[in-house]
Amino acid sequence: MKCVSAGGDDAQRLVRASSFQVPEWLANPYPLKTPASPHIAAGIEGIGIETEKIAKAYGEIRSEVVIVEGVGGFHVPLNERELVCDLASLLSLPVIVVVGMRLGCISHALLTFAAIERCGLRVAGWIANRIDPEMRYFDENIAFLSGRQGAPLLGILPHGVTPPEAAPFLDLSRL
Repeated sequence: MKCVSAGGDDAQRLVRASSFQVPEWLANPYPLKTPASPHIAAGIEGIGIETEKIAKAYGEIRSEVVIVEGVGGFHVPLNERELVCDLASLLSLPVIVVVGMRLGCISHALLTFAAIERCGLRVAGWIANRIDPEMRYFDENIAFLSGRQGAPLLGILPHGVTPPEAAPFLDLSRL
């Protein structure tokens, strides 16, 4: 499920990659065209994002497992009152953090882990996404994050891997 998409074709790619098909209006309740923060894109398009509508769609998906992809980050605004973290709390979701591996990723990852725990949610695991193929000290960064976070490393995505190609690089049995 991609609750909100703001520009691009993320939601359509996730629907195609899923092993369980649901109507697009459930898989992506807010398909916004404008590539911007959701609250801005929704305002431009004259739409109000309501977390209750997203929660209702989530509840109608009849699958043993539903992976809900965030939008932009854990503290991205959905509307004038609510952030992505509020939606995750409403749905009581365990969280998998995707860490964009580049200079500065340690601080960003640790701040995200702390924010998730402050919201009373559990970090179920994390994935290292090698967005900078020439990142120096890549292994040292992985080791540091693995040692600081109690949640398991679920995989390392090579630079440029697409969603349909990602599965062989992930070990979700560690969840």
